[in-house]
Amino acid sequence: MIVDNHRVGKPSDLIQGTLDLLILKTISSEPVHGWAIAKRVQQMSKEALQVQQGSLYPALHRLEQQGWIQSQTKPTDSGRIAKFYSLTRDGRKQLVKELEQWDRLSSAINLVLKHV
Repeated sequence: MIVDNHRVGKPSDLIQGTLDLLILKTISSEPVHGWAIAKRVQQMSKEALQVQQGSLYPALHRLEQQGWIQSQTKPTDSGRIAKFYSLTRDGRKQLVKELEQWDRLSSAINLVLKHV
């Protein structure tokens, strides 16, 4: 993943679970194929975040194995065949948990940064 044009070395350099949260949130409204997930994250972050394919597709595979997302192969708008990912019922529950955890973590970090 690249953040503000700075390459983040490996997934463990990110706050654990950040990519999963971004993926779950991105596909929460409608089924989306992999390339579109990466583009949406980039667009929604105003170009600050870029999800690399080498991080995205293993994460999608892992989330699908956990039962949080499911895939369906169908044509894209351009006619290319791609896997479209959507949340499962368990994935929607997990998204709520992930958002709550993110809120707690980011609030705690902000408290430390304001007082140090």
